[in-house]
Amino acid sequence: MEQPRIGYCCLYRSPVRDPIDEQQYNVSGTTVTALARMDKAEAFEKVLALVARNLGALERHVHRVASAARIERLLRLDGGVLPAYTHPVARWMYDEPVMRELVEIGLAQAGEAARRGGVRLSLHPGQFCVLASANSAAVENGIQEMEYHTSLMRWLGHAGGWHPDGAHINIHVGSVATGVEGLRAGLARLSEDARNLITVENDEVSFDLDSLLPLTDALPVVLDLHHEWLSSGGRYIEPDDPRIGRVIGSWRGVRPVSHISVSREDLLTGHAADVRPDFQALAESGVSKRDLRAHSDLMWNSAVNGWVVRHLAWTDIEVEAKMKNLASHQLAEHARADWVADAAVVRRNISDAEPFSAAEFRSPV
Repeated sequence: MEQPRIGYCCLYRSPVRDPIDEQQYNVSGTTVTALARMDKAEAFEKVLALVARNLGALERHVHRVASAARIERLLRLDGGVLPAYTHPVARWMYDEPVMRELVEIGLAQAGEAARRGGVRLSLHPGQFCVLASANSAAVENGIQEMEYHTSLMRWLGHAGGWHPDGAHINIHVGSVATGVEGLRAGLARLSEDARNLITVENDEVSFDLDSLLPLTDALPVVLDLHHEWLSSGGRYIEPDDPRIGRVIGSWRGVRPVSHISVSREDLLTGHAADVRPDFQALAESGVSKRDLRAHSDLMWNSAVNGWVVRHLAWTDIEVEAKMKNLASHQLAEHARADWVADAAVVRRNISDAEPFSAAEFRSPV
C-alpha cells in the first residue's frame, strides 16, 4: 500500500507561538508600492536580501517536514518566496545574474531536500489566478502567475513529465460564465510543464465536484471535502462514492491529494467534538453558509477527523486550517490512533503463520 501523507499549507506555527521560531521557517515579502518608491539599486538590494532570506527559510521548512513521521511529510509551499516576481517593478531583477544564481541554487537545494526526505510538495496560487474568465486581462494575469509557479517547480526539480514526485500546482476554475470549457481554453495556452503540473479543485459556490468530473480527462481533480460538504448541503462524501474513482483516474497513476478544513470553533461554540456538524440543523438555527465556509484554527472535531482518515485509503490530505502544522498534526495523530486500533483487531483474527503483521503493513510512521 502506498504510504498516505497528511500536511499543511505554507506557514509553520510554533506550538508556543514563538515568533522568532516561526520566522526561521516562514517567508516574508514587500509591497510593489514600497519598491516603486525606491531607486532601482535600492529596490534590487531590498529584493535580493529578501530572496536570500526566503530561500533559507524555505529549505529549513522542508528539512523540518522531512524530519517528521512519514505520514506528515507533505507541504504546500508559500509561492511568495520570490517577491513581486510577475510585476514589472521587480520582474527585471530576476534576470540579473546574481539573483538568478541565488534562486537556482537555493530552490535546487530545497527540492533535493524534499526528494531525499520524501516530502510531497505543492503550490496554490491566489484566488485571482484563473484561466477561465470573460476578462482577457484576468486570464493573462492567471497565465503569468501559473507560469511563475511552474518556474518555481522547475527550479525545485519537480518539472518534466506528469506530476513528478506528486508535485502539483492547484487552482480554482474561475468564471461561471466561461465555465469548464473556458478552463480548457486556458490550459491550451500554458507551457507543457505547466499543463503537467496543474490541478483544479471544487469550490463551495460555483463548481462542485460533479461539475468538475468532465475535466478528469484533462487534468487531476483535487477534492476539497469541506467545499463539497458545503456545496452539497451537508453530505459527507464517503471513500466508496462512485465519483471517487473518476477523481483517482484523473491523476493517471499518481496518488491524489485532497483538501480538508472544518467550520471554525468560535462559530460552533459548545458543539460536541465527537459529533459531525449537521449542515441542515445549523442552517435552521440561523448559521449562514458563508459563516460555515470560514476555516477553523485546528482539527477540533474528532468525528470529522475519523471520516477524513477513511479517505487516506485513496488520497493524501492537505489540511487548510489557520494553525497549520498544529492542525495537521492533530489529524495525523487521529490516523495513528485509528490504525493502531484497527491493526489490533486484525491481529486478533490472523494466525501466527501470517508473513506480516497488520501493524507492519499499515504503519503510518
